Amino acid sequence: MSIADVIAPGSVTLSYGQLRDRFADLAETPAILKAFEFARTRMSPVLFNHVTRSWIFAAKIGARRAEPFDAEIVAVTTLLHDMGFTAHGEGLHRFEVNGANVARAFVRDLGFDDRRAQLVWDGIALHVTHSISLFKETEVALSSRGIGVDFGVGGYAMLDPAEIAAVIDAVPRLDFKREFAGCAIAMATRQPESTYDTFIRDFGERYVPGYRAPSWVDAIAAGPFAE
Repeated sequence: MSIADVIAPGSVTLSYGQLRDRFADLAETPAILKAFEFARTRMSPVLFNHVTRSWIFAAKIGARRAEPFDAEIVAVTTLLHDMGFTAHGEGLHRFEVNGANVARAFVRDLGFDDRRAQLVWDGIALHVTHSISLFKETEVALSSRGIGVDFGVGGYAMLDPAEIAAVIDAVPRLDFKREFAGCAIAMATRQPESTYDTFIRDFGERYVPGYRAPSWVDAIAAGPFAE
């Protein structure tokens, strides 16, 4: 099974207008509209619903915090954060970096300056590395927290259960746990060398026969030094 088999393009999802009918406080800019459609036409419904929920969760967390943030950066980052799981985002690197590269090129084409484009890249490349992302710029941390909510981590405890339930009612999970596991397993099978230092390693070690990540203990011991 390839990543393309698991993440075939499709768009049986809410339109942007339908989403705004349910969540009128979401930011709306030309860049956000373009990112929404870019993701919607390249992701399966289950993956697109995940990134959409992640955006809503991040926006809700951001609205509760006293510090200002760039809502456009948070929106684009969360909407595009899983492009590395699509055929459009395939590459030689870990999926977060592949997706971040796609997103950075996308926003540069929209006219984002270097700093804002780098925030999008950092937000996507680090979105599952909470030990780093939560200490980065506000937009990077918010994106990571919002994405984490959809896995029951990140900013999950920062939102009321009723809020989370309302988002899921509007943007259903569509068997997300099983489908996402399938994406991870497919990548660990197809391109294991890109997964050794990511969470996908856990799926490879548990579900992929013959998967064996190299050890840093061995690498350091075998280093080219005399002692």
